[in-house]
Amino acid sequence: MASQDSTPVYGNYHGYYTKRPSIRDPRLALLPPTFFAGKHVLDIGCNEGWVTCEIAQSWGARRVVGVDIDDALVRAAWKRRRSLWSLQLPRAKAPREAEDGTTSKRIRLESESEFDDDPCDYFPMSCEQSHGPLSIPGNATGEHTFPHNVTFRTVDWVTEDSTSDECNYDVVLAFSITKWIHLNHGDDGIKKLFIRVHNNLKQGGVFILEPQAWDTYGKARRMDQRLKENAKGLKVRPDSFSDILQGLGFGPPQHLGSPGEGGFHRPVDLYIKK
Repeated sequence: MASQDSTPVYGNYHGYYTKRPSIRDPRLALLPPTFFAGKHVLDIGCNEGWVTCEIAQSWGARRVVGVDIDDALVRAAWKRRRSLWSLQLPRAKAPREAEDGTTSKRIRLESESEFDDDPCDYFPMSCEQSHGPLSIPGNATGEHTFPHNVTFRTVDWVTEDSTSDECNYDVVLAFSITKWIHLNHGDDGIKKLFIRVHNNLKQGGVFILEPQAWDTYGKARRMDQRLKENAKGLKVRPDSFSDILQGLGFGPPQHLGSPGEGGFHRPVDLYIKK
């Protein structure tokens, strides 16, 4: 299990999203607004759960599961879930009827306020800092609404028992993790990742991949002697990932764009399971 004090040899950076700050993740912005609506989603290498929670809270996903190898990051993801719930605008109440059977304009405006258009940044964060986050109530509002539609799990998903593989997911995301899986588990490990993604996707399901370029492996190799030794045996290059995926039964990649800046300027590709 990776610890918070250890070198992030799995790419398990703590405070990662302070280096890549955004209210809405620009990689998700490459997708149509209804892309995740009603979908069952897996986020591999979820880190502190920013992307996972955004999909669950703002994109209408039915169910979102975030997995990460680092238990401290997973605990932070659960904390972020509760924090976002605390900041969220309360659900609007239905307009009340007056005694004469009409609904007053004032009451309608209370329920149809401008805040309903953006319910995820309503309550000041200073209140949470002063009094702590709000408790999450029971799921009377429905198990497929935020925050009940998102869960997190600590696991090395590549090496997890493959007998659990089944076509559960409509969408699988792998953002900025291929380099770390490749360096830790070798060519066989990166292929196993792609096989497991294929096995876990429903027919017609979508794999969204943000691969890291080969020239970025150097910094990671210098981070740890084991990674340096592992890198010597790598034959597969990121440029060939699309060939591997198509060989497994995915369609050709759809290149969505490269929205990041600086070291985060990476392509985001979409593959559909045939």
